[in-house]
Amino acid sequence: MTLVRTRLVALVAAALSTLLVIAVQPALAERGTPLSDAFAKAAAAHDVPRDLLVALGYAETHLDGHAGEPSASGGYGLMHLVDNPTNKTLSEAAALTGQPAATLKKDDAANILGAAAVLRSYADKLGLDEAARKDAGRWYKAVAEYGHASSPETARLYADAVYEMLGLGLQARGVTVEPQEVTADRGDLAKARDLNAQAAVASPDYPPAAWVAASSSNYRVSNRETSYNIDRIVIHVTQGSYAGTISWFQNPAAQVSAHYVVKSSNGAITQMVRDKDVGWHAGNSTYNNRSIGIEHEGWVNDASWFTDAMYRSSAALTRHLADKYGVPKNRTGIIGHNEVPGATHTDPGPHWNWTTYMNYVNGGTTNPPTWTTTVDNASSQFTASTNWGTSAYSSQRHGADYRFADPVAASDPAWYSAAIPSAGTYRIEVWYPSDPGYNSSAPYIVAAAGGNQTVYVDQRSGGGAWRSIGTFQLNAGTQNVVGVSRWTGGTGYVIADAVRISRI
Repeated sequence: MTLVRTRLVALVAAALSTLLVIAVQPALAERGTPLSDAFAKAAAAHDVPRDLLVALGYAETHLDGHAGEPSASGGYGLMHLVDNPTNKTLSEAAALTGQPAATLKKDDAANILGAAAVLRSYADKLGLDEAARKDAGRWYKAVAEYGHASSPETARLYADAVYEMLGLGLQARGVTVEPQEVTADRGDLAKARDLNAQAAVASPDYPPAAWVAASSSNYRVSNRETSYNIDRIVIHVTQGSYAGTISWFQNPAAQVSAHYVVKSSNGAITQMVRDKDVGWHAGNSTYNNRSIGIEHEGWVNDASWFTDAMYRSSAALTRHLADKYGVPKNRTGIIGHNEVPGATHTDPGPHWNWTTYMNYVNGGTTNPPTWTTTVDNASSQFTASTNWGTSAYSSQRHGADYRFADPVAASDPAWYSAAIPSAGTYRIEVWYPSDPGYNSSAPYIVAAAGGNQTVYVDQRSGGGAWRSIGTFQLNAGTQNVVGVSRWTGGTGYVIADAVRISRI
C-alpha cells in the first residue's frame, strides 16, 4: 500500500497536508528519573520510538497514573490501558507481557511496558519492519489503533493529538520530549474528516464548535424547550482525553453523553448532542431533562488540564447558552456535576477555578497586573530569520512597522524574549494589524513552565488592539517567552508585531 505522507498540526485547511507547529525553544536536558528510565526500557524492549511512547501517554493522561483509578471509559494507568466492551488493551497487555492486570493498572513501569507491547503488536500487524520502526511517522496507524476509536474521524483526531505532542515538545514528571519534525504516514486515515480543520462540520447550535453525533444509544431525542425548559448548565470533567471522550460518546456501549466536549490545550469544542435533546450526563433524570452538559478534557485531580484557553472557550459557550435559554449566569444556573442531587461524581473538582470561570462567563477580565513589559518587533528582544519581511502597510500596527511571512512547512518562528522577574502567572497579550489577507490561524507559541502551549489567532480581524491569548505559568529568567510560528494550515501572511506580558 502506498502511504500518504503529511505533516501534522493542530489546525488544518489544506486537503493535501496537515502541518504540525514545531517550536524550536530548546528543552532542558533530562536527567534520569524512574519514569524516564521506564519509558526508555519499554521502548528498547519492544523497539518502539521512545518519544512517541511518551507523547501517547501525555496525550492520554499527562503521564499521571491516577493511583490505578479508571477513566470514564475504563482506562488504567498513565498509558490508559483500557478494559471495556470494545477496547481490550489492558488484557492484550497482560497477554503480551505476562503481567497480571492488577499490576498493569497501578504500576507505572508495568503500565508503560504493557502499552509498548500493545503498540508494537499493532505495528507488526501493519507489517512495519525494523527499518520502518525507526521512523516515528510510520507508526501513525498503530497509534490510531491503540485509541480504538469509534470512527475514522475520531481515530485521526486521536493520532493527531499524539503527533502534535511530538511537534510541540513536552516536559512532565521528569520526562522530556524535544520539539521535533515528524512526517506522519496516515494511510487511508488521510481521507477521514479532520475534526481539527476549519472545514469541519459546524455545530448546528453553536457554530464555533464542530459537530460529531453521539451514538443514538447514549441520549434521548426530545424537543426542548417545548418538552422541558432548559434552566441549568452542568460542568463536567471527562476523566479522559478529548479524542477518547468523543469516541466513547460515539460508542453504543457507553450509555452516557454530554452535549459539548471542550479540549484542554486550545479550547476547541465539539458538540455531540443537540441542545433540544436530553444528554445522559448528570446521573439524575430530572437534571438531565432540564440541563445542558459540558465536558472538559482532563482529570479531576490534575490541575494541568485546566488551561486559560479552556476556561475562556467554555465560558463563551456557557454565556451563549445562558443567554439563549435564559439560564441565570450565576452559581445557581451554572453548577458542577458534584452539585447535582444524588451525584456520585466529584467533578469538576478542587482544581476547577470557579472564580475565573464565572468571571469569564459574565464578561469580566483578569486581575490588574503587578508587573508588565511590552516587546515590539523592532526591539532587540525580538528575533526572526531573514524570511520574515518588514512592513508599515497597516495603520493598525504597533510602533513603526511589523513583520510578516508566508505560511510554510518549516520550523521558522519569530521569538519575543523577556526578563521574567519571578515564577508565577502571567497574562499574554498580542498586538497585530488585521487584514483579510492575513492568516486565518496564526500560531502563537508560549514557552510555559509546563511545556510549550500554542494558541491560534485569526489575524483577519480584531487587530489594532491588545488581545489576550490567555494566562500561563512562566519560569523566572531571561528567555524566549512568545513565538509566532509560520507552520500553520491557515491561509494568508503570518504577522508578528508586538506582545505584552503581565504578572497577575
